[in-house]
Amino acid sequence: MRDTAVTAQNETSQPEERMRLPAMLRGWRGRCPNCGAGPLLFGYLKVHDHCTVCEQELHHHRADDGPAYLTILLVGHLMAPLLHVVFVTWRPEPIVLFTIFAVGTVGLSLYLLPRLKGALIGFQWAREMGGFARVG
Repeated sequence: MRDTAVTAQNETSQPEERMRLPAMLRGWRGRCPNCGAGPLLFGYLKVHDHCTVCEQELHHHRADDGPAYLTILLVGHLMAPLLHVVFVTWRPEPIVLFTIFAVGTVGLSLYLLPRLKGALIGFQWAREMGGFARVG
């Protein structure tokens, strides 16, 4: 009987697990990984110090170069095969090919960078990395 009471007490005192995928999706949308309501970023890539809705501290994230690396990785792996297919199939003039792919690469990079930063911060929050660990 005593073992059951101790086990039940330990189970109720443990904090709930932070779900990784919902937190990353909230970050992808530019929302707080905790509540999903407050804004995560202001400006283009600046992270709020805390969520204006749930007061979750966000200032101790460590995204650093991760979002830029992931952006380069994704854009490179998407655009390089596409460049090859377009060149082999239609043989456009080099300046046309360069112009289209330069604009596409820059546009895709600008689109992905803040979203990947938010997703990475959501991942860090869900896994309690850095300063996102629970207190108490």
